[in-house]
Amino acid sequence: MRVIGVCRFSYPALGGFKRMHDSVAEREAYLYAPARMALRFAHFEALTLPSIRAQTDPDFTFLIIIGENMPAPWLQKLRDLCDPVPQIKIVPRAPLKHRLALQLAIQDELGEARPESLQFRLDDDDAVGVDFVEQIRSVARRTGRLRRREPRTAIEFNTGYSATLSADGIIAEDVISSFWACGLAVHFAEGDARTIMNYGHHKLHHEMPSIIHPRPPMYIRAKHSDNDSAAKFRPRKLKPLSDAQARIFEDRFNVREEQVRAVFSALDAPRGTM
Repeated sequence: MRVIGVCRFSYPALGGFKRMHDSVAEREAYLYAPARMALRFAHFEALTLPSIRAQTDPDFTFLIIIGENMPAPWLQKLRDLCDPVPQIKIVPRAPLKHRLALQLAIQDELGEARPESLQFRLDDDDAVGVDFVEQIRSVARRTGRLRRREPRTAIEFNTGYSATLSADGIIAEDVISSFWACGLAVHFAEGDARTIMNYGHHKLHHEMPSIIHPRPPMYIRAKHSDNDSAAKFRPRKLKPLSDAQARIFEDRFNVREEQVRAVFSALDAPRGTM
């Protein structure tokens, strides 16, 4: 059973953002602005990458979809960060509708044989539990009768955290969500040409049976000013991590507050030509 995750990293999609632009060139200029890229890299380095690198089941592929014109210094930085993680594949794509671009990347990775698969999506500023791949594979194996009857099944871990990262550390709150993209996977039967990107994550339970697990906490969703849903950015309920929460962030997500402070402190340092 293949496990494939997909993530877009400043990919200049045709649509798919709440901030609209009149041309691909304008979108690329917005996406590749130095301050924005530095912020995206800080979240990726402190949240997403540690959680992917520490997966207890290493048998998976994580596709990172980027634009073909990502500036060379940023592309090299992304490669340098990802090269030590053998599960990561960086996939350049020409501008397409974002769902289509990610669908094609998954289909290309599966190949014409279309083996049975578990698929998940993750933003470049979120994290999943270090046992996410292990857990979704376990759920799929334990629901064999359902898998044989249904061509597709959603698997959701609906508890986690919202968090804001800064040079001061992490502030967060406990969350119980309803079909957020993080902490979510879909099982596809052998031969199925569809992918997780054929469906809106909020409506997966309208399309297929769904298995919901309320534990363990399985995601950290970042809140910051560059979220595409920035209008919903409300940090008032977030509080500094308790000692117990800090241990959970380290043990469950491989996210360490000292690294967060170091990475985000560097945002104010000179960035050369990037």
